[in-house]
Amino acid sequence: MTAALQELGGHIELKRPDCVLGWDVTHDELNIDVAPSNVRGFVEFLTTDNTCRFTSLVDITAVDYPERPKRFDVVYHFLSMYQNHRIRLRVSIREEDMVPSIVSVHPSANWFEREIFDMFGVLFSGHPDLRRILTDYGFRGHPLRKDFPTTGYTEVRYDEEKKRVVYEPVNLVQEYRQFDFMSPWEGAQYVLPGDEKKEGAK
Repeated sequence: MTAALQELGGHIELKRPDCVLGWDVTHDELNIDVAPSNVRGFVEFLTTDNTCRFTSLVDITAVDYPERPKRFDVVYHFLSMYQNHRIRLRVSIREEDMVPSIVSVHPSANWFEREIFDMFGVLFSGHPDLRRILTDYGFRGHPLRKDFPTTGYTEVRYDEEKKRVVYEPVNLVQEYRQFDFMSPWEGAQYVLPGDEKKEGAK
């Protein structure tokens, strides 16, 4: 399998040197770093090339590296059922960069790209309907960014007087910030049902 993937990686680099920034085979998987501006054309090539035929889009996701200048990796997974191969594409971008949408090549990318926009704030140029998909339209921030607070910025509750859902800034009481890391079983004096029988048997 590794030899076949090495051969495939060499073929792809030879055919599309304008797109391939680097590639390797790790854990029997072919990984290719792709230039962001060329990703749509490269995906189209992977779909139509007879040696590749990666016609199934499995997933698109992202990874946040806030300490890097190119903060985000957008990661694509494709499957070739004809060649029995899988391939992973990685596109590294800065926070303000846009990634060309691949919806015109793989319509199933629509919701994947919307999810990445919602969770990470990555913009996809040419997307037909780029809006939030998992959070509310008025949601502030992007929950899967490493700098997003675990409590969020707002809390939602139903107001009985107004008879509707209201959004309020998160207000944490001091007790919430204090954690007792001792296990509840250490030093605890619990009386469980049935323990009194044990005492009576002595």
